Amino acid sequence: MPIKFKQLRSRLESEQKRLLGELEQLQANLPPIEVRREGSPFGKREEEATESFELEKRLALEKQIRDQLVGVEHALHKFEKETYGLCDNCGQPIDPARLEALPQASLCMDCKAKNEKGRTSSG
Repeated sequence: MPIKFKQLRSRLESEQKRLLGELEQLQANLPPIEVRREGSPFGKREEEATESFELEKRLALEKQIRDQLVGVEHALHKFEKETYGLCDNCGQPIDPARLEALPQASLCMDCKAKNEKGRTSSG
């Protein structure tokens, strides 16, 4: 099964645009800190806790999107360097089925498994 690099690159470029759009939307929907609702003094702590929770949730989502974007942009950079489809760790070709499922994959399955094993045993 030949790898369809043009299709994979197109998918990566589309994903990059989608992720950038999500980041933009998150930042556009962020109300300024100065804007606070007025209410009962008894509800102030509850309101602040809710705002804090919402901010943490938004920051976690933003981090997740940024992490995904880094992977996509790394894969697109590998296209420019003509190293796309090769494992970042061992330099061997990444299984075409893996690239089809996850175009931004930068590690072959063997290196990915070693990487995961090393993370779980050290933490």
